[in-house]
Amino acid sequence: MIERIKGILFSPKTEWEKIKAEQTTIAQVLTGYAIPLALIPAIFGFLGYVIIGVNIGMFGVIRYPFTSAIVWAIVWFIFTLIGLYIEGIVINALAPSFDSAPNSTNAFKLAVYSMTPYFVAGILYIFPVLGILVLLISLYGLYLMYLGMPVMMSTPKEKVIGYMIVAIIVMFVINIIVGAIAGGILAATYRPIFNF
Repeated sequence: MIERIKGILFSPKTEWEKIKAEQTTIAQVLTGYAIPLALIPAIFGFLGYVIIGVNIGMFGVIRYPFTSAIVWAIVWFIFTLIGLYIEGIVINALAPSFDSAPNSTNAFKLAVYSMTPYFVAGILYIFPVLGILVLLISLYGLYLMYLGMPVMMSTPKEKVIGYMIVAIIVMFVINIIVGAIAGGILAATYRPIFNF
């Protein structure tokens, strides 16, 4: 897995070719890559909210209670995986509209491996204030998707941008829904611990 992470982050053009050539199933990609990596932001987010907390100026630092934070982390983790699966379905369903070759496994691989920068940057959630930095690092995933679409989905170069825009809109909506659900659950179970 470490070699795959290094490959997709630092030599993505070559790595996409290797990924396409691999005879892996959706279940193998899910259990061997997506699940372990999706644990990173969930675990470090949990630790950040419970141990470090969020500084809200004159109100001091708010730390989330263990129960609230663990519920948030579990919900976030589960919905992230569901979101990736849905994104793979959508990428595959859109393929014919962009003269691309439908392939559910390749579409799922494209969705998952494009999220690698976000998953790795999730370590920074140990300090909740760095959440914006995680978002900025995650933008590299868009470039990975741009490079991966012609390889994984056989998308003609001139169709990649349009295909990506639609996929990104879907991904954005999915992430908003995941964030809203996880945030709503956190708010519902939230009993703040203030440290002034």
